[in-house]
Amino acid sequence: MRVRTDVAALAKPFDYAVPDSWHDEIAVGTRVRVVLHGRRVGGWVVEDDVEPPAGIAVQPLKTWSGWGPPASVVELVEWAAWRWAGPVSFFLGAASPAQVVRRLPASAPGPSSSGQAPSASSSLIDLATGALAKTETSVLRIAPTTDLLDLVTAVLDDPSVSTREGGVLVLVPSLGWAERLTERLVRRGYGATTRWDEARAGWPVAVGTRVGAWAPLPSLAAVVVLDAHDEAYIEESSPTYSAVEVAVERARRQGVPCLLTSPCPPAVVRHGRETLTMSASEERAGWPAIECVDRRGADPRLGLFSEEFVRLARSVLDEEGTRRERGPLVCVFNRTGRARLLACVHCGELAQCAACGAAVHQVEGGLRCPRCHEERPMVCAACGRLRMKTLRVGVSRLREELSALLGVEAGEVTGAVADGDLPQSPVLIGTEAVLHRVRRAAAVAFLDIDLHLLAARFSATDETLALLVRASRLVGPRRAGPSSARVLVQTRVPDHLVLTSAARGDLSEVLDDDATMRQVAGLPPFAALAAVSGPLAPPYLVALRGAGSDRGISVTELPDGRHLVRAADHNALCDLLAEVPRPPGRGLRIAVDPQAI
Repeated sequence: MRVRTDVAALAKPFDYAVPDSWHDEIAVGTRVRVVLHGRRVGGWVVEDDVEPPAGIAVQPLKTWSGWGPPASVVELVEWAAWRWAGPVSFFLGAASPAQVVRRLPASAPGPSSSGQAPSASSSLIDLATGALAKTETSVLRIAPTTDLLDLVTAVLDDPSVSTREGGVLVLVPSLGWAERLTERLVRRGYGATTRWDEARAGWPVAVGTRVGAWAPLPSLAAVVVLDAHDEAYIEESSPTYSAVEVAVERARRQGVPCLLTSPCPPAVVRHGRETLTMSASEERAGWPAIECVDRRGADPRLGLFSEEFVRLARSVLDEEGTRRERGPLVCVFNRTGRARLLACVHCGELAQCAACGAAVHQVEGGLRCPRCHEERPMVCAACGRLRMKTLRVGVSRLREELSALLGVEAGEVTGAVADGDLPQSPVLIGTEAVLHRVRRAAAVAFLDIDLHLLAARFSATDETLALLVRASRLVGPRRAGPSSARVLVQTRVPDHLVLTSAARGDLSEVLDDDATMRQVAGLPPFAALAAVSGPLAPPYLVALRGAGSDRGISVTELPDGRHLVRAADHNALCDLLAEVPRPPGRGLRIAVDPQAI
């Protein structure tokens, strides 16, 4: 047996023998423990029936550690290690159960079809049928308030899927969504699961999040990725793999259709793939009413709370009878703290950290540096005066102002607030995390959408559209509630194509415009990028430049100290990253397809 160990620094597999006394099943993917350089380590069988080199007696396997991924996933892992320049052991670990699985369920449920009449609309069924007719990847652009359960059941009930041997893999962005979708599928009679051992036993439907891309279904009938635009599918730590791309490659290898759904599919999802859309009227009806408030000529004394916002807030608070059913008024402002940029009232000097020079934030009792956490009193370092003025407020400060303005106690929600600890208030204000914590809202107000829309990132358009999609789902489709059930957007660029397209309920123009910009700028998907950083980056970059000089590969330095490696496509980039040896040590980070650029 050929075994790849869980020691990330060892890329080489090793040969071992199966003891004659073993009765446990050993196959590709099985988890084992072996002796390596005098100590026991874990590993996975990656090849069987291997002939060791002549004249060498191989050591026996020490322990059978249970079930692991099937052979098809083991092959996929080797590809992923090349694609994202990561250790094979990392991906094998992602494809393995968190706990040792020594026994699989005795039997799996029957066919995935529930026998019920399709509940999805005819147009949704037509979209699914058109995509499933191809053994390739299709992108489905669906209005944000569409019930995606209907799409999943349309796939499961399609004859081309229900009669094909294998299970259906369904990916969603969050664990809560996976659990809710599984419960709803089970109630409709489908054999759906989120458990590793049940998927390994061949259950008809496996539902998972990012790591679910490695779900151990022995064979596939189809793959469905819901909200393929969501950043949650991308691993933030290195290797920065994308579950969407893993799912697409997995479906391609097994020759089954793959459906990527999204209300706002970005260029990296759509490139080279057919995009199917709903009718224009259906897509528009699936968006909420979006009101853009032009803040260019606003009275600065009003701060971030425009007259239109105040009217919206008052109308929501006055509907006391329906507020519990509809949810709170949700206000989004993507800066935490009480004040994010302060200056002395008297001399105008910015409040900076004396230790590292970063702008300090206002906290209870004084000022704190967000970089080095140094704290000091609320005193100007230049003139010694005690009064500071706020140049950029944070969520905590806005919450205080909002509570005073509306006469109710507004609740604050940031990324640090757990789902079960949401404030019970008719008004919630927070960073974009509030859109992930709340399930429904009477209305959503972006107090300054320009923080996202004009962000210095090439993904600003995709991120802003994703926020508008999430807000739309909290509010519901247009004409489905009172006039206050809408998304209010405050901006100084009201004619921005992102905002006008979302207000129309048709994103075709803005998506095409973003793709054109990326092509002109040489950004993904029209180029392949990798960000290299860390103390060991300089010698590695020298080797990269030398090996890639005749392959059209360039290396440029970014303002934050990272270096960007650019190639025409991923084949050239990933071959180069795999070819150039890395310096020993842990001071090198390679992020293929970096997001924060």
